[in-house]
Amino acid sequence: MSQFIAGYLPLFDLYLLHLGLAFSQYIVLRAGVFSLATAAFAGIGAYTAGIFAVNLGLHPVLGLAAGTLTGMGAALFLSIPLARLRGVYQAIATVAFIQIVVSLNIYSESLTGGAMGLNAIPKTVGTGVLLIAAVAATYLVWSIEKGRLGRAFDAIRQDEAVAASLGISITWHQALAFAISGALAGLFGGLEAYHSYALDPNQFGFHLLITVLSYVILGGRNSVAGPLIGTAILIILPELARPLAENRLIIYGIMLIVVINYLPKGIADTAIDTIRARRLKRREAAA
Repeated sequence: MSQFIAGYLPLFDLYLLHLGLAFSQYIVLRAGVFSLATAAFAGIGAYTAGIFAVNLGLHPVLGLAAGTLTGMGAALFLSIPLARLRGVYQAIATVAFIQIVVSLNIYSESLTGGAMGLNAIPKTVGTGVLLIAAVAATYLVWSIEKGRLGRAFDAIRQDEAVAASLGISITWHQALAFAISGALAGLFGGLEAYHSYALDPNQFGFHLLITVLSYVILGGRNSVAGPLIGTAILIILPELARPLAENRLIIYGIMLIVVINYLPKGIADTAIDTIRARRLKRREAAA
């Protein structure tokens, strides 16, 4: 039994790491911002934490704090020009930002190790730390969803004009969503650095962008259960069908096409709406 658990522990660790990134993506989409910059924020946080450990020899706590703050700072910086853009233009700008970050990580050889990556990072983060971070991120996102901030995000996402008429500051709330998203991505990027022994600049590129976006779209964008379920499905699925693991992006693409066409709200959100509708019918029937 212990060997079975040990065999699947790396998969569970991967789930916890990617769950944090999924929540980072979820926050900005919840606030009505079509940002795809989570991969860039994670890369910034990961390399910051890695540099603190390898080049400066500082404690991992300081590295994680620095990764979180740099991710949040980069997000706030990016939110300034994005405040003037909408829809697909936001997506294009954030994809360009990801490419800029990847290029900086590749060509800053003296600092990041260049194309060879940053190596010899001490592994100081295990499953316990990842679990605590994932639970804390889940609680944070759940608190936002149930609170006043979540209702403001919902109003902005549904109709910015109506939200503005209610006295909600569109720019301030979207900048706050960016800050939270960047902090989460920076934190889990730093955890990735301390959980592995090396960082490759390309691991925070387009591949990660598609992966993280798939988690949220597949699970759902309107509830905390969406990223939880979407991440679990797409992490476990390639393991269940190992011959298809190398075609991960193809599987993601096919599943997204199917879900967008037949379950546009996502698996979790569709299930939640179905359960609520049945409960309402039962109450009406009982009345």
